[in-house]
Amino acid sequence: MTAPVLQVDGLRKAYGDRVVLDSLDLVVEPHDVVCLIGASGSGKSTLLRCIDLLEQTDDGTIWFEGEDISDPRVDARRVRSRIGVVFQAYNLFPHLTVLDNITLAPRKVHGVGAAEARDRALGLLAEFGLADKAGVHPDRLSGGQQQRVAVVRALATRPSLLLLDEVTAALDPELVGEVLDILRRLAEEGTTMLLATHEMAFARDVATKVCFLDGGKVLEEGPPAEIFTAPASERTRQFLRRVL
Repeated sequence: MTAPVLQVDGLRKAYGDRVVLDSLDLVVEPHDVVCLIGASGSGKSTLLRCIDLLEQTDDGTIWFEGEDISDPRVDARRVRSRIGVVFQAYNLFPHLTVLDNITLAPRKVHGVGAAEARDRALGLLAEFGLADKAGVHPDRLSGGQQQRVAVVRALATRPSLLLLDEVTAALDPELVGEVLDILRRLAEEGTTMLLATHEMAFARDVATKVCFLDGGKVLEEGPPAEIFTAPASERTRQFLRRVL
């Protein structure tokens, strides 16, 4: 039996007296597309930041590819080299071209040669309809194009797990579709993804599992058809009535 890519056991994170993650459990299997849904403040973004070791946890264990990465002695840079992250803000370097943004991590972190990094980046840009943007600086791109470049940059390191935090939230409505199209394609290609999203139609159509977070816990999880059509929890039903 294949081991999970990610397993979170009893994760707790608090800021002072405010508990953000409360004994949270989560499993992501290879090729899963797990969508985290829930109200703002339910812990979705904090969970992703803890997995990428951007936040220190207070208790619990995070297993990534069989390794306990919540151990404070772990090499965070080595772990992050196997995880791709795309945030709500694009975080592209404004002084670098699109191509340079994408090739930076493969060259500097993974030791990939310049020619190989360039070929890999150009291939990804072509695959996602951005081939003509390689030499352009980010300020010359639309918001949707910038977010697509951010996704390509995360993929350029060939990560085992892709984390996405509300990647369409900052986009104008007409630009959301082009980013979701990329995520649909990645799902079809078998990319393992864990994403926090308010895009319920996307979660219903693409996710292999939906997790409803409330009060820092995974209150309910299951296949999209089950969560969206017959949720077991009244709290889940309340949330879905509001957002749908």
